[in-house]
Amino acid sequence: VLSTAGGKPLYAQIAGQIEDQILAGTLAPGEPLPSMRALARMLRISVITTKRAYADLERGGFLVTVAGKGCFVARKSPGLLRGERQRRALGALRGAVRTAKRAGLPLEELEKALAEIYNEES
Repeated sequence: VLSTAGGKPLYAQIAGQIEDQILAGTLAPGEPLPSMRALARMLRISVITTKRAYADLERGGFLVTVAGKGCFVARKSPGLLRGERQRRALGALRGAVRTAKRAGLPLEELEKALAEIYNEES
C-alpha cells in the first residue's frame, strides 16, 4: 500500500516494501521482479519512480540488473542483508545522538524519546 500522505516519497515506500519482502524471505534470491514498466502500470505511477526504487535497491545490494533480462533479487543471504540494514540504522542513530547531544538533550530524555518513537513504529 502506497501513500501520498506522510511525506515519504513513493520510490522510498516501494523500495522499503520490496526490501522487507526480501528480508522476510517472501522474495527469494534469484527471483525476478516485475519490469519497471509493469510495476509502474500495476501501481499507476511513473516509470521514473519505479526506476528510482530499483536503483536504490540495487545500490543497497538487494537487487541485480541483468541487461536484457530484468531485475532479480540478489543472491546475498538474508542475514547479510539484514546486517547491512542494521548497520545503516545504527549509523542514522549515531547521527541523531550527536544532534541531541549538541542540543543539550539529557541521556534520560533521549532514551525516553527513543523508546516512544520505537513503540510508535511497532
